[in-house]
Amino acid sequence: MLRKKECVAMLLAGGQGSRLYALTNNIAKPAVSFGSKYRIIDFPLSNCINSGIDTVGVLTQYQPLVLNEYVGNGQPWDLDRTFGGVHILSPYEAKNDTSWYKGTANAIYQNIRFMKMYDPEYVLILSGDHIYKMDYDKMLAEHKKSKADCTIACMEVPIKEASRFGILNTKPNGSIYEFEEKPAKPKSNLASMGIYIFTASKLFKYLELDEADPDSEKDFGKNVLPAMLNAGEKMFSYRFEGYWKDVGTIASLWEANMDLLGTVPKFDLRDSERVIHSRSPLAPPAYIEGEVVNSIVATGCEVGGKVINSVIGTDCIIEDGAVVTDCVLMGHVVVKAGAKLNYAIIDEDVTIGENALIGEVREISGKLDGKTSGIVVLGRGVSVKKNGKVDAGEIVDKNV
Repeated sequence: MLRKKECVAMLLAGGQGSRLYALTNNIAKPAVSFGSKYRIIDFPLSNCINSGIDTVGVLTQYQPLVLNEYVGNGQPWDLDRTFGGVHILSPYEAKNDTSWYKGTANAIYQNIRFMKMYDPEYVLILSGDHIYKMDYDKMLAEHKKSKADCTIACMEVPIKEASRFGILNTKPNGSIYEFEEKPAKPKSNLASMGIYIFTASKLFKYLELDEADPDSEKDFGKNVLPAMLNAGEKMFSYRFEGYWKDVGTIASLWEANMDLLGTVPKFDLRDSERVIHSRSPLAPPAYIEGEVVNSIVATGCEVGGKVINSVIGTDCIIEDGAVVTDCVLMGHVVVKAGAKLNYAIIDEDVTIGENALIGEVREISGKLDGKTSGIVVLGRGVSVKKNGKVDAGEIVDKNV
């Protein structure tokens, strides 16, 4: 008897993540730490298994080593299956053609054989740089109900921000009559979340047509979706009203971490019904002798100083007299005595020397112009010497 899967998920995780600067110099964007004990890829992988989807292809390309090791056999997400499970899919040498993934559509096209191996009725396309909880099974049910060829998850955004997204223009029944990729003058504020469900036969057809087009940019938003609309295929929107954040920039990554804080956080990781699974390292309990205010502190930390409004990853040491305010420490960070950290994202394995001054208080740096809105970024493995200083908004990937 031929075995098959009703729905296969394809997770795009090969982007360079250049807007995260020093944080992605040596690792892929989905492998970046988040929320003290997670990595970004934990969220789509957990959403898949929580939605009953147990076959996931993870498409990697840029700096895949850490990501590949982290995903492993998929056991933390219950994706270590004998039929299905999680698979790392990298570009490979074919008989007639060898190339890197040229775009989102080309990346999926190059893995058509993987999808067809499971003979799915539907294919779910996901991005690897979003923080959210979502029941894909509900979206699939709507896709079936409307008998759509493609369903696009979307949410309302402020109209002034709409030009940053792919925008859906829809009829009252939710059917899509126009898709505009980052329009200068958007007609609506209904933004694509980069989450698609395709009827598999239609997806394969349009991927093959797109690959044969020499003028195509091999992109879903720019090419495949407009081609389907122009051909009259049935395309519907699926409105999502929960928390969702694209963490592709320094500012949005910092904001998403801050959204975890507070008595009633904007995004609550403590929800036991839809658990976000993680291959978090085993570590001893956190030891807190100093003061912690409105912060998340992961296991294995030692806090002798003061932590305010911050997210502290595993095995961080904050010595007596050190003050960490409005910061994200991603793990294995040492903050020496007397150091002051303000409004910063500190990658793993960083050491901050005694009495060093990192950044400025948020009220000042928030007024600064620049690519990171005043947020300091220290890349992986950086050391800041005793009495060293890093100004607000600086992005540092070398020792200071």
